[in-house]
Amino acid sequence: MFDFALFTPTQWIAILAIFLWSGFIRTGIGFGGAAFSLPLLLLVSDQPLFFLPIIALHLFVASAITITGRLQQIDWGFIRHAMAWLTLPKILGVIGLLSLPNTWLVNFVFVIALLYAINWILQRDIRYRSPWIDRALLVLGGYVSGASLVGSPLIAAVAIQRVALAHYRNTLFILWFVLVSIKLIAFAIAGVDLQWAWAALLLIPAGIGHVLGLRAHHFLLHQDSGTIQRILGSVLLLVAVIGLYSTN
Repeated sequence: MFDFALFTPTQWIAILAIFLWSGFIRTGIGFGGAAFSLPLLLLVSDQPLFFLPIIALHLFVASAITITGRLQQIDWGFIRHAMAWLTLPKILGVIGLLSLPNTWLVNFVFVIALLYAINWILQRDIRYRSPWIDRALLVLGGYVSGASLVGSPLIAAVAIQRVALAHYRNTLFILWFVLVSIKLIAFAIAGVDLQWAWAALLLIPAGIGHVLGLRAHHFLLHQDSGTIQRILGSVLLLVAVIGLYSTN
């Protein structure tokens, strides 16, 4: 069932640590589990269609657990608004994921990670008054999410301006649950191996990270978000630069 020869022992240690990190980030700040883990995983091995189903299944489980019993703490109006603009580009992104050459997809992930990193380091918050920018961010976030599962910062940038802070994280998790469901269905239709066994095994470190993130969430909300963003952005910048250099 498990072919441990797929990776070296050193690679397995790195993969376990990255999935723990993804679980922590996902519940600690409410988004970014894939955005911060997929570029790292692609440094370990450039196999996006091996890692993406696993990340998608983990996000599905984490979202379901997080929103259980919290359906009254969700901004359903924003969910309806967001899905109206996310659904079609999400599907188009999945089609791109399944049709693009592997090298293009890997470079796409690293370029998106690079842009996120620069934005976080420079502290350029996306602030706007136009509903069309709102829609453009959702469309772009939907496509990036479909193509790579790293569109959450774009979607979260819209949510932070439209959703009350008390409902923010749970509302995002509902969105992640719906969006990842679309992706998993598309994978199944296209015959992509969903890596159920590996997803179950790697759910252990991701689950540990999930619990640690839940405990750290309240603490992180009261910290200087600018400092946290710069630190995360600097790490992501280094990963993106190394990734782009190694694939070109």
